[in-house]
Amino acid sequence: MHDRADAPPNALAHWPGLAATLRGRRLAVFLDYDGTLTPIVDRPDLAVLSEDMRETLRRLAATWPTAVVSGRARDDVAARVGVDALNYAGVHGFDIVGPDAAGPHLEVKPGLAPAVARVAEELRRRTAGIPGVLVEDKRFAAAVHYRLVPEARVPEVERIVDDVLARHPELRKALGKKVFELRPAIDWDKGRAVRWILSALGLDRPDVVPLYVGDDVTDEDAFRALRDHGVGLLVADTPRPTAASYSLRDVGEVREFLERLVGLGATTSR
Repeated sequence: MHDRADAPPNALAHWPGLAATLRGRRLAVFLDYDGTLTPIVDRPDLAVLSEDMRETLRRLAATWPTAVVSGRARDDVAARVGVDALNYAGVHGFDIVGPDAAGPHLEVKPGLAPAVARVAEELRRRTAGIPGVLVEDKRFAAAVHYRLVPEARVPEVERIVDDVLARHPELRKALGKKVFELRPAIDWDKGRAVRWILSALGLDRPDVVPLYVGDDVTDEDAFRALRDHGVGLLVADTPRPTAASYSLRDVGEVREFLERLVGLGATTSR
């Protein structure tokens, strides 16, 4: 829980000061999934949410407006979390749905699913001879996971991705943790998605403090978006450059931090 010289201050180690800043304010909480609510695993399908974390999320959602903002398909992450009271933003915010019919709903670049399906199928076919490649069709993006690919063959995977991309100008390549992703070639990311959710929920107000907790390079867009009026928390066991103002070491520290936010709500009017 101690600080590292080249990392943002640990949010638990510096909790008294952070809590003093947040106490009496209304919070809005945004959370990544993989590497934040669950540990990073070799295969995306193995990232299972613990019952303890699920219960923490239920308590959090009952206390503060809360959203999960994931690179996963929205249906996938919603099914894995299984907490109805949350807002879910899938594919880095290209697909957003609130907890009920009256809640926020957004599809950025609707109608793209057939083109993404064709791209995903082409990527599967062209990478079929490379061991360890996992191609995922997420409706709004095609992801090529290479965590299990032999290191010497990763450049070959990227060459295939780039070759496919060259024939699809409607898409652009983005990078994540051991994944190449082809997304719609428009100016949209997790940061813009967070700002959209805040506006849709009527929370883009001076008395609201948004907090974003994430571990991936894609979460940096959200950290930057909230730098002037919110709190970004990077989940990382080793330091790296970041726009986040605080850090947490792992999923266990994330859960403890979220429980402390629940505790703040007991003394703060929503």
